[in-house]
Amino acid sequence: MTTRLRIGIDLGGTKIEGTAVDDSGAVQLRCRTSSPTGDYRATIAAIVAIIGDIERDLGVTASVGIGIPGAISPATGLVKNANSTWLIGRPLQHDLEAALARPVRLANDANCFTLSEATDGSAAGLETVFGVILGTGVGGGIAVNGRVQIGANAIAGEWGHNPLPWPGPDEMPGPPCWCGRSGCIETFLSGPGLAADHRRHTGQSLTAREIAHTAKIGALDCRATLARYSDRLARGLALVINVIDPDAIVLGGGLSAIGMLYDEVPRRWQRYVFSDRVLTRLLPPTHGDSSGVRGAAWLWPPEPSG
Repeated sequence: MTTRLRIGIDLGGTKIEGTAVDDSGAVQLRCRTSSPTGDYRATIAAIVAIIGDIERDLGVTASVGIGIPGAISPATGLVKNANSTWLIGRPLQHDLEAALARPVRLANDANCFTLSEATDGSAAGLETVFGVILGTGVGGGIAVNGRVQIGANAIAGEWGHNPLPWPGPDEMPGPPCWCGRSGCIETFLSGPGLAADHRRHTGQSLTAREIAHTAKIGALDCRATLARYSDRLARGLALVINVIDPDAIVLGGGLSAIGMLYDEVPRRWQRYVFSDRVLTRLLPPTHGDSSGVRGAAWLWPPEPSG
């Protein structure tokens, strides 16, 4: 039987990653480049270039699935709800298919991440899985019995643009969000949101990665920032648990590498969940930051034999 290769593209706010996987999910080639922030045409060119490089190196023409930081509107076919705002209102799927001269499947990046982790990742075999992206933005996806839930409006799992639940006086009305509202979960729990919170409290301009590293070696101000972050994440995820009651929540994105979250957040969310005990598990991703790109590749599932 001939092995078919699939290319997955993860279109992020700061990077574009491409991966080719075979029928077993084994990675054959991986590459990445910086996202051309603010430039729609350059973004298309960068995606096409990565696909061309992969196919040239492997000597094949592959199917292409792409995870995007937003969704395709069922009403218009245009990109909506993208924190990479230069994609909004653009016919991304049409333009990519024209540039590549083949069909392309697009899905929300958090849905791709969730599909990957619910299929052969941390939450494999569990019935209901909520996947979380904590990176440049904050996204979410829901998988039930290994199938991603899209929803009538293509926004299932989009928790990042709900208000931070149970806010304290110092959290209201909250930071302004690119979506036009204030106090969205994303403004607190994204990487830039974490950095902004640290800057507001300390006057120091550190990245989320620097805050996590400095907290790990004992800096009290960075530890305090992560304590605030943990409580906010616990509140946000408690709201998700109260609504869909998942078996597991899998964290993805750059902030999923902060190890203390996996003990601290479940310890804190108990007080917010409407239950006598919380059996939902909080899990790190099996495939790390490759989960999203792997899920994008699996937008073209194996064809049934026979």
